Amino acid sequence: MAKLKMLAIDLGASSGRGIIGSFDGEKITLDVNHRFPSEPVTVAGTFTWDVLRIFHEIKNSIRKCALSDDKNIKSIGIDTWGVDFGFIDKKGKLMANPVHYRDTRTEGIIDYCDRFVSKDELYNITGLQFLNFNTIYQLAASMRDEPVYVNNADKMLFMPDLLNYFLTGEKFAEYTIASTGAILDAKSRQVSHELLSKFGIPEGLFAPIVQPGHTVGKILPEILEDVGDIKADVVNVAAHDTASAVLAVPAKSDDFIFLSSGTWSIMGSEVKDPIISDASFKYNFTNEGGVENTIRFSKNITGLWLKEESKRQWAREGKDYTHDQLSDMALASKPFQSLIDPDNALFATPGNLPRRIAEYCKTTNQHVPENEGEIMRCIFESLALRYRYTVECIDELKGHKTPFINIVGGGTREVILNQFASDACGRPVYTGPVEATAMGNIAAQAIAAGEIKNVAEAREIIAASTDIGCYEPKNTEAWDEAYERFKKLIHKA
Repeated sequence: MAKLKMLAIDLGASSGRGIIGSFDGEKITLDVNHRFPSEPVTVAGTFTWDVLRIFHEIKNSIRKCALSDDKNIKSIGIDTWGVDFGFIDKKGKLMANPVHYRDTRTEGIIDYCDRFVSKDELYNITGLQFLNFNTIYQLAASMRDEPVYVNNADKMLFMPDLLNYFLTGEKFAEYTIASTGAILDAKSRQVSHELLSKFGIPEGLFAPIVQPGHTVGKILPEILEDVGDIKADVVNVAAHDTASAVLAVPAKSDDFIFLSSGTWSIMGSEVKDPIISDASFKYNFTNEGGVENTIRFSKNITGLWLKEESKRQWAREGKDYTHDQLSDMALASKPFQSLIDPDNALFATPGNLPRRIAEYCKTTNQHVPENEGEIMRCIFESLALRYRYTVECIDELKGHKTPFINIVGGGTREVILNQFASDACGRPVYTGPVEATAMGNIAAQAIAAGEIKNVAEAREIIAASTDIGCYEPKNTEAWDEAYERFKKLIHKA
């Protein structure tokens, strides 16, 4: 078959890319056609997304297609981070820049919202873990502090839906991105009328929920005048970046644990129905939407942020180590001398992370790391043990042992951590693809085009398109002993 070409717009919290995906009937290949920053900005004390600049850069990516051999792309799909949104007024205009999920307006908002609905009631409806930047909390903060937006808006649109609207003039809410906001009933997969009523949020504020593969529409004529002659449809992919990444997991069976490994580690399992119970509430697991109406039952874990921020601190001190050097130093250090709880709030903010790790170890009566290698060994081992704890929670909640783990994303390059994850969890770990989100975005477009039958076939094609790594567990007795120490640490906290 002739190559099917599609454009994936993959937006992260600090940068974005336009990526041409090509499918020849057997394999998917990726080629970046445009890179751009997507940094947030603070204006008048509010931390916001510069969404018009982001949209300008999306048009630049489309323009590059029009001026090249990629002018015949079949479709365009956009994925972004979750929860954030913009308000559209009754004339179809953007009312204000979308507020960033790290803006301070939601400090203390969870306790404030207890007056509307209790935590256990909210969890029983939405199945989402409690994060103060969830969409429902952002909306509550907006209604409390700036009710003019909710009162005068025609629609609120999540970030990828907003960008789709700018391209096509059509307003929809893609299921996987909407599921990140704690506004959906996890069982019905629709906006919860009960929840909106309790918060006093107008039901008409939300666009119709659509599934990945839905065609949003054609690019508006005024956009085409700017970017050139592109006949591509804009389609809904799995618009939450993690949902796209999970679509791209080349698992050997339907029963697997995924780990989307990057600055954050998102670990979970794909299930057919939400898991909402006293135990899942206790462990603070989330039920977010996946492709083919599945549920991503998962948990956010502090990930390679620990390594990245430590590396930045050492660079500030004049020691500009490479990632490989840090990994080599970790491997050369004595195992299991010091452990931390990666999710402790002490490690959540920028700054001198190595010093905080040393202070944590001193406070918990452990060996205090003395050099960079010992710090890195502590980070890698602690992350692997946190993965084990999360895996055991998943197994308990699913009612059986899940046979293997698939790691996707940038963290697949961390060979030591991948091996430690296998050792700690006592099961095989498979790694790849690195570009999981982009692969999933393109695969969803190919499914929408009818060139790939379904997710199962997409995963087979992605496996054939990717070098898959494999790690088998080693030295499990030593990891079992370290795990008992780790559990005592996290339970003390």
